[in-house]
Amino acid sequence: MENFSYYTPTRYEFGRGAEEKCGALTRLCGCSKVLLVYGMGSVVRSGVLDRVKQSLGSCGVEYVDFSGIRPNPTDDRVYEGIEIVRREHIDGLVAVGGGSVIDTAKAIAAGALYDGDFWDFFSGKAVVERALPVGVVLTIPAAGSEGSGNSVITKVDGMHKISLRTDSALRPRFACLDPELTFTLPPYQTAAGIVDMMAHIFERYFSPSSDVQTTDRVAEGVLQAIIEEAPKVIARPDDYQARANIMWCGTLAHNGVCGCGRVEDWASHGLEHELSALYGVTHGAGLAVVNPAWMTYMADRRPAKVAQMARRVFHISLADDREAALAGIAALKDFYRSIGMPVTLSELGIENPDFDLLVARVHENKGNPFGGYYKLGPADTAAIYRLMQ
Repeated sequence: MENFSYYTPTRYEFGRGAEEKCGALTRLCGCSKVLLVYGMGSVVRSGVLDRVKQSLGSCGVEYVDFSGIRPNPTDDRVYEGIEIVRREHIDGLVAVGGGSVIDTAKAIAAGALYDGDFWDFFSGKAVVERALPVGVVLTIPAAGSEGSGNSVITKVDGMHKISLRTDSALRPRFACLDPELTFTLPPYQTAAGIVDMMAHIFERYFSPSSDVQTTDRVAEGVLQAIIEEAPKVIARPDDYQARANIMWCGTLAHNGVCGCGRVEDWASHGLEHELSALYGVTHGAGLAVVNPAWMTYMADRRPAKVAQMARRVFHISLADDREAALAGIAALKDFYRSIGMPVTLSELGIENPDFDLLVARVHENKGNPFGGYYKLGPADTAAIYRLMQ
């Protein structure tokens, strides 16, 4: 086990009506006027936005609307938000939605207090040292951004999709998690979120660090809970207990607890970011294609941890590591298919992928080589992309 520092300042309010505490929690952060960040209309139609506004107003918190955030959020909206924050003398942000909305709010929160271009943080030219407080009302359990210090933004010029990771500066001060807000999510969006949270665990689980039994078992337990609860929420979208378990799994998958004491990988996310940047696919659906391909490549190079996952999560009993790994990958694909997710590029809707461009872009954005579990060079990434066919 590696040395580690684990700091998670986020206060979680979980359960029915959690969003109604948003105003009081915002006040606890010392905020009196916030930028209210949300998406394309579902939070309006469902009534959750009105409840959030009522909660803020009842606690004397002013708000300025900032709507229309789309999936795979872009830098132009971040610049727009920063300008509003500065002009309106806003002292905090409340994000109502899923990962795209939360990530946008985080980027604005960092950029508003920075004298330079906020993209400096994403390009590695600067480090986030301070940010405005961010609170969250979660409506889509998937990205785990409600409990992480991460933000993913796409730069429109060149379509570079980059992940910014901070230890604490961008972790939300609070997150309101009401499982009932997820009842109306479409099955495809629910399933894509399930894959996303599993991928967040895989990125930490596949590690070169040894003797991390405690963290391994935490990760394996959350994976097993997801696999058990996922069919229930697909079959019965209004199953409160299943929705509650899935929602909490999404938070645990990405708030850092599954990565304590080990080097993390994050190669699969790098590979997928190029797919969603270039082809506009849903991030979770892209990961359903990428993760099994990456694991298949590892089965011939570093199979031990893939085999461990297969035995402990999917109960594969084969003794040979490579055979166990491949059987576990097959079980993972079967699970993804059972909840309506693609496992090949063609199923994802990408019939003629530009492999050369994908390889060039992933190394431009992630370095050469990259990956924590196994270092990937261009030949490796090209082979993994081709395994997705």
